[in-house]
Amino acid sequence: MKVLWLCNVVLPKVSEYLGMSISPVGGWLTGLSEELLKQENISLTVCFPTRKAVSGVCPERLSFYGVTRKNQREQFERILKKEHPDVVHIFGTEMTHTLEMVNACERHGLLNRVVVNIQGLVSVLARHYFEGLERSAFFSPTLRSVFWGDSVWGAQRKFIKNGKSEILALKKVRHVVGRTDWDKACSLRINPNLRYHFCNESLRNAFYGEERWNLEKCEKYSIFVSQCSYPIKGFHYVLEAMADILRDYPEAHIYTTGRDLLRPVSLIDRLKMTSYQKYLAKLIRHYGLSDKITFLGMLGEKEIKKRYLKSHVFVSASTCENSPNSVGEAMILGCPVVTSDVGGVKNLLIHEQEGYIYQSSAPYMLAYYMKRIFSDSKIANYFSQNARSHAKNTHDRTVNLDRTVAIYNEITVGRSI
Repeated sequence: MKVLWLCNVVLPKVSEYLGMSISPVGGWLTGLSEELLKQENISLTVCFPTRKAVSGVCPERLSFYGVTRKNQREQFERILKKEHPDVVHIFGTEMTHTLEMVNACERHGLLNRVVVNIQGLVSVLARHYFEGLERSAFFSPTLRSVFWGDSVWGAQRKFIKNGKSEILALKKVRHVVGRTDWDKACSLRINPNLRYHFCNESLRNAFYGEERWNLEKCEKYSIFVSQCSYPIKGFHYVLEAMADILRDYPEAHIYTTGRDLLRPVSLIDRLKMTSYQKYLAKLIRHYGLSDKITFLGMLGEKEIKKRYLKSHVFVSASTCENSPNSVGEAMILGCPVVTSDVGGVKNLLIHEQEGYIYQSSAPYMLAYYMKRIFSDSKIANYFSQNARSHAKNTHDRTVNLDRTVAIYNEITVGRSI
């Protein structure tokens, strides 16, 4: 069986082969691709967006094509004509290249062999983009926002624009892969005729093994938030909650990824700040949190794993999500989780058994639940054990690989196996 993937990022094996830096996102694709390459009856080819057109074959039989922005449909058509795939597996609908690939497949009579993996749905995320933002967030221009058009308003408009392509693509295809009530409800709302295939996601390589979180070894009252780059991640809510937490736990400290918003290393860093990051810097100063937050920069999977293990609690404060892999990573390591009740989170974690789930627009409840974990070691250890057990099943690589192959067979031969 010949399988053609379209991904939003370059897989690490391809990056290494081309001498490129490895992307810190999309790492869950790595494990699945490596397992598929071990299957004797499957050949895998991956496509991805790139500035310069490239193609080749990596060790272990992984073929690849880097596709540029210009004339994407024509590039995809040439690839389809050359590869003659049995299945075209598209990961994500957030980028316009998804529609271009769908259109190329339609022209080649392959729509019934296309399956779209739902990651996030930008047409839905756009509706939640401004949640919890004060007026000042919309009037914080930076040089970057002027030239790149990614002010808070501009970024949401890009979501809306890409969302139109997303909807068109989903209305054309016949198959989607999802894993939560949210992605099923949203995708079938767009196209009720879709065939929905359930398959959980596997995590990055570093998160499998026996190493696990230990309350006695973690940094007490430390909070890890894995992303704060744009409003949907809800970091503005975390800052409000932190002001509440510090009244009872003055030792509390937040760790998050990305560049330091308060002390840019260079003029270039300052010029690269988005309007939302400028707004966050303002909130940090407003709440007196300048010495209570550490920005860790860009972390690889092994580094981010260490941060989970060091943290007293992991927080996902998103205003809209599907199934955040960060929650799964924290759970499989046993780091106690507090997460907003958005999207498909309830398909990952059971409230008060494996962690706490709170209303996304209620930072006072986020603060309350974090303080409960800080104050009660029994709760922390109880959540740790239960969450780890649940996540091992959700993110079981063998199960998820077998299900993926079964979906490919269902699509190509029209029957379950």
